Parts: sequence; C-alpha cells; structure tokens
Amino acid sequence: MARISMRDLFRIRLRNTSLSQHRPPVLAPPKQNYLFSAPYSSSFPYIKDRPNSIYHPSVELLKSCQNTRHLFQVQSQLITRGLFPFWSSRLLKHYSDFGNIDYTILVFRYIDSLRTFCVNNVIKAYSLSSIPQQAVVFYFEMLQIGFSPNSYTYVSLIGSCAKIGCAQSGQKCHGQALINGVDRILPVQNSLIHFYSCCGLVEFARKVFDEMTQRDSVSWNSIINLYAGIGELGVAHDIFDVMIERNVISWNTMINGYLKGNNPGCALMLFRKMMNSGLRGNDRTIVGVLSACGKSARLKEGRSVHGFLIRTSLKLTIILDTSLIDMYSKCQKVELARRIFDSMLHKNLICWNAMILGHCIHGNPEDGLNLFAEMISGDGEAIPDEVTYIGLLCACARAGLLTEGRNFFSQMMHKYSLKPNFAHYWCMANLYAGVGLVQEAENILRNIAEGDENVLSESLVWANLLSLCRFQANATFGERIAKCLINMEPWNFSHYRLLLNVYAVAGKWNDVAGVKEMVKGRRMRRMPGCNLVDLKEIVHNYRVGHCLQEGIEEINMMIDEVAERPSS
Repeated sequence: MARISMRDLFRIRLRNTSLSQHRPPVLAPPKQNYLFSAPYSSSFPYIKDRPNSIYHPSVELLKSCQNTRHLFQVQSQLITRGLFPFWSSRLLKHYSDFGNIDYTILVFRYIDSLRTFCVNNVIKAYSLSSIPQQAVVFYFEMLQIGFSPNSYTYVSLIGSCAKIGCAQSGQKCHGQALINGVDRILPVQNSLIHFYSCCGLVEFARKVFDEMTQRDSVSWNSIINLYAGIGELGVAHDIFDVMIERNVISWNTMINGYLKGNNPGCALMLFRKMMNSGLRGNDRTIVGVLSACGKSARLKEGRSVHGFLIRTSLKLTIILDTSLIDMYSKCQKVELARRIFDSMLHKNLICWNAMILGHCIHGNPEDGLNLFAEMISGDGEAIPDEVTYIGLLCACARAGLLTEGRNFFSQMMHKYSLKPNFAHYWCMANLYAGVGLVQEAENILRNIAEGDENVLSESLVWANLLSLCRFQANATFGERIAKCLINMEPWNFSHYRLLLNVYAVAGKWNDVAGVKEMVKGRRMRRMPGCNLVDLKEIVHNYRVGHCLQEGIEEINMMIDEVAERPSS
C-alpha cells in the first residue's frame, strides 16, 4: 500500500476541523444524517441509522488478534455490520500495536475526533515503524489543530527520537513535556534516560536519573546499561550493587557489559552470583555466558553451562545451538561444535557462518571450504554474506590457497554483489604475504589507506574476529607500510587509523593505545574507540540503523517551521 502523504493527511484534518458540519460522503444526499465524514473505502456501507447495539462478537476477537491478517478479518466484520465508526479507535490501537503504520494512518483518517488516545496511537505506530522520525513531525502538526498531549504521548515520542539518535528533536520533545507538566512522570523520565543514553549525552541522562523521586527497575536498568555501554563498568557495577531489587535484565546488562568490555571472567563471576541468588536467567543470559566461555577459552565452564541446559530440559533454540557451536569452536573443540551443527533440524545463515568460521579459523580450513560448498548447493535458504567470506578467506590464508582465495574474493563481488570491507582486504593481504607475494600484500594495504574511508572506519568491528585467525604471516609488513605513510603524510588521519587497525587485528592492545596517544599528542581529530564486538554481534548488528540518520536535518527544519507557526 502506498503511504498516505503527511501533507495530504493534515490538509484533510485541518479542513474537517474548520467546518461547522460534517462533510457528507461522496455520492450521498447532502442532507442525510451521517455519523462520519468519509467512508472507509469505495465499498464502505453508509450508516444511516444508529444500530440498536454497537456490540458484536467480532469485538471480542480484537483481544485475541495475533497478527494483522486476523485484524483485517475482524475489521471487515465490523464494516459490514455498520459498527466500524464505533470501534475505529480500538482498531487504531491494534494496528498501532502491530506497528502497521499504513493502516494506522488510514484508520486515523476516518476518525473525526481528535482524541488524545487516537493521536497517541498514531505516534506509537510511527515509533515502531521504519520511519520513526515522522512521529515528531506528526506531533507538532497535531498541536496546531488543537491536540492536547498527555504523559503517554511523550513515552512513544521520545522513544522515536532515541531510535533515530537525534538529540535536537529529542530535546525539543523534552521541552514540550516540561511545558505540559508531565516531565516528572515515571515512564516519561525513563524514556528520557533511554533517549539521552542513545544520543551519548551521559550527563543529561544522569541528571534525569538523580532528580527522580521514584524509580522502578526500568530506571535502574537504563542507567546501568548507559554506563556499561560506554565502558564505565565500575560506575555501572556500583549502581548495580545499590539496587534494592534486581531482575534478569539487570544481571544480563552487567554480564554483557563485562563481555563487551573484554572481561569475560567478571561476566562468568556475575553469572555464578546470579544462579546463587535463585534467578534462572533466560536465553540471553545463556548466550552471554557461552560467549564469555568462548572468549576466555574456558571449556570446562562452557561444558557446565551446556550440561545445565540439558539437565533443566530447556528447549534448545537456533540461537542457543549457534552459541554452543561458537563456544566449542573457540575452545578448539570443533568436532563437538560440528556434532551440534549436524544435529540441528533447522539452520539459518548465522548457524552456517558459525560452523564455517569454526572450521576455517579454529579447525581444518578444508572442512570449512567443504561445508561452504554444501551450503550453496542446498535449497538456497542460506545465501552467503560478508561474514561467510571472511571465514573462507581466512581459511585460504591459513592454508596458503592463493587461487581459491582469489576466486572467492571475485565471487563475493560479482556473483553475490558484496562489497569488500577491511576484513576481506586484510585476509587477502595475509594470503599474499603467506605465499611470499609481499609486494601484492603491501599494495592492498596501501590501497586501503588511500581508498574509501568507510572501509577503515568499519574495520574495528571485525578486529576481534580477525585476531583469532592464525595466519603464517604477521603484522610486521602492515606496521611498516602504515608508519611509512605516516612519515610521508603526518597530517593524514587515515594513515593513523590504518596503523591502529593493524595493531588491533594482531591483538597488540598496548600499541593500539600508543597510536591513540600519538594522535592526541599531535592534536588531530578524535581517534575512534576500539570497543570491539564478537561474532554474534557482528552478524546481528553490522550497519544496523545507518539509514535512520538520513533526512534528520530536514525533519528538524520542518519541526522548527511548524513549532513557530501560530495556532489557528
């Protein structure tokens, strides 16, 4: 369905509010008493008389609707019985809950009342959609035609600003909540903490938290997640310790915080404390703990967690199976990982990638190449992506398979239209260096430094994975090239970034810190952090949210224009 133009929608609503009588429906006698100004569709039954009862059994089905298809069926019953106008606001809420922005707007178009409940549901639908920035535009347009917001309005509205990471829009909405006297309402304050956290405005988030007269678990978990997310694990743990009542989310936040902070030992210690407190945890807890075991190569504890899953008869999902595969592979027990993989009834691309990487990086590279051949010869459900080819190129670099490596590099670009990133170039450079073609390896690294800056800016995402690859060559030639480029062009920031990445993928974290200090000493622009992620996060989070940043400036300009327009 084509999206309804926001301008057309508001033009219709502004025209409706300016009329003293309802607009008669198309092709209908103008003097008849219609309850609503516009039909739902060209086949919408015109309501000439109020039904004897606005109750119908279909209304009860609204409560049990599991998806939009069920909702369409209920809606059709209400329309044919002439009850749609009386239950349209309820339908609007359900479409909003499902995040179906098209039908939410369509139903809203045929509601004449500007009830706060209805407008709030449209804002909520926008916040759950792929265009959350439109929630802010919609809010300010509604203000112009008499909308009276309440605290529920700002929970979804501020959530939309958090989703797009736009501090300017969010602070305007914070100001609106303050003007309307709802900025001290608990759910609004929780939304503000989350928003400021997403925008990296730590002081503002902490100020909201400190000024709260009442806090719930969402408040505590949000502020802990903020500090854990920026690497302030000491502060996060101090807040965690003073929590009166911790839930599974609280424990998961701290466990994953330590995991991302490259401190799997503390993550496992927290897990043991959580189990001793009587909390069982959930799938996310187990995934985090298995990842910690894999990162620290603690096979004994990993097996203990696996045994816990079996003893408690916890249903093994694709996510848990994949985490077990990843853990056993990193603990050099690739054969056990393969046994779990072969026992899985259903596999997705993440499972295939985990097992291919297990063979290619930790086991026999040829087994990984054979598994890839099996994957692409299957039913086509699993199509290789960037992660798949990192594993394949790592395998080729480890085994010295130059021809196969070149073929895979060409295949990913021309057959699957995948753009190479730093990880692929780094594997190819190591492949060339490993077979004695050092000049070709140096050319690749020089081209990275002089080419697309996005390749370098995204390279740290892959460093943790690449540091596991046991190449025959080492980082010496990469270091030599990067330093040579720095000597020739000391003002070029990309050369420093290349040197930092060379050290990162080699696991030389002291040298990484030295490059950052060098950049700081030369008063260059800020060097990005090296907060690395593991395989699971790479697969799920790579470039997520990039498109939401587009058009933010235009949105802000529109908000300013509407906010300054005098109310009619």
